[in-house]
Amino acid sequence: MYVKKIAPSLNCGLDLVGEVLYGKWKIRILWFIHQGHKRPSELQRKIPDVSRRVLNVQLKELEDHELVSRTIYPVMPPKVEYDLTELGQTLIPLISAIGIWGDEHQERLRKVILKQTALSSGLPIPFYEDDEVPVSDTASI
Repeated sequence: MYVKKIAPSLNCGLDLVGEVLYGKWKIRILWFIHQGHKRPSELQRKIPDVSRRVLNVQLKELEDHELVSRTIYPVMPPKVEYDLTELGQTLIPLISAIGIWGDEHQERLRKVILKQTALSSGLPIPFYEDDEVPVSDTASI
């Protein structure tokens, strides 16, 4: 297991939130568990870009931070389900607000992200009129 070399700075609420939610997939994992996708295989289908290993690591970290609870059912093969804890439930309105903000600003954010991606990869910068911004198939939170 990975052990951090530098002790986390836990001086304010933002430091604490960053510590428990840091991870590319954690917010989406919490959201999908809230929506009723409780099995690791269901989460894997909802977030196809996450590897099984990373999904398991981030679920374990969320469990360690008491945001999700894990239930193992004594059947063969073993069945595992995750639920939000009371503490994890308190994050759902915040995640929802972040998703709404993203929806409201999606065109601008998409342009900025595509421009930055092009700059960092050395590709030509795409030019889109306001109505021409490509839309992804992925569901927003």
